[in-house]
Order: sequence, then structure tokens, then C-alpha cells
Amino acid sequence: MMRTLIMNKDYEGIRQALVQNPALANEGISFDENNTTKAHPLHRICDGVFAHAFTDQEGVEIARIFLAHGANVNGYPVAAGEDTPLVAAASLHAEQVGILYIENGADIHHAGCYGGTALHWAAWVGRDQLVARLIREHANIHQLCTEFRSTPLFWAVHGLKLGGPGNQSRQVECVKLLLSAGADKTVPNLNGTTPFELLEETDTELISLLK
Repeated sequence: MMRTLIMNKDYEGIRQALVQNPALANEGISFDENNTTKAHPLHRICDGVFAHAFTDQEGVEIARIFLAHGANVNGYPVAAGEDTPLVAAASLHAEQVGILYIENGADIHHAGCYGGTALHWAAWVGRDQLVARLIREHANIHQLCTEFRSTPLFWAVHGLKLGGPGNQSRQVECVKLLLSAGADKTVPNLNGTTPFELLEETDTELISLLK
């Protein structure tokens, strides 16, 4: 029921359901009828943004209702490599939802999928407003993800060059923000590849930034 209310953007229905049963604010929701794996409601809101069931701003409004009724901004206790709602927001293009979670005290340092933090993922998908907010909150711009031993700066360039057409966003702006904050452009990944080595001759703006 709650999944249907979320996907239909039924704000009042969500509010009434949470008033009647506050435990629903932290009760797992399946992805769909075929994938019954459950995730925290604040994570599923990000899935809805990614699936274009509703806009990022509509996701913010839904998330506000859950947070007002006791949703844990960090979701369930998760181990390294598992995504918190903030990491989900960063990786699923739910930029404004992610900023809302930060405003409500989300853990900005947790390493989720591939050992990437919210900053890694926001940089990879090119969400510069979220990157800027994470930097302002003192996210570690030098942290290496555990899977590829790569920095958020490397992830930004990798996301632009190798993330596919659907991932083309504002990665160049993310690179600028990270460099301005003091990111080291010479740090290689696990294979010894630097961000600069991902570039092609046509990437003139990034070449000027990373050479």
C-alpha cells in the first residue's frame, strides 16, 4: 500500500497512513511486484525519482512527510558497501532529496555500493549542487572508494566518459568544484590510471583543468 501511495504522489494518503501506523515510516518497501527486495522508504523515494515516477522536488515533498513522522534519515543500520538513503539519492539522481537528507543530519561519510560515498556518487552522476553541498559539509574529497581505489574526482571524469549517454550531466562542474576544494588531480585508481588518462582530444575543457 505505501509503495502505491508513494508512486502516486498521494501526499495526504501517505500522511494519514503514517499517523495511523507510525512504524510505516521505517518499514521496508519492495521495489515492485517482481522484485520483492525491501528497502527503507527514504531509499524507495529515490528509486521513484530515478524511474521518473515523480520529480526530484516531488520526492522532497514525500520525504519531508516521512521525516516528519519519524523516518530515520540514515535508514536501517547498514554495513559498509550497503547504501544509506543519502547514497541512494546521490546515485539515483535525486539531488534535491539528497540535500534534504543532509539538512536532516544524514551521515555524509558512509561508503555504500562499490565503497563509494555520497560524494563519489554525486560526482559520478554529475549532480553539482549535491557535490557542492557535500563539500560545504566537509565530505572527504580525498577518500578512495574501496572497490576501485578512486577519488571522487576520478569518479566525476569516469561518469562523464564511461557512464553512458543517460549519465551525461554536470560532471565538468563537479570537477571544478572538487579542484577548487583542493582535490588532487594526479591520484590514480587501482590500475594506475589518472583522471587525465580517461580523456580524449575533444575533451578540451577537462584537459585544461586536469593537465
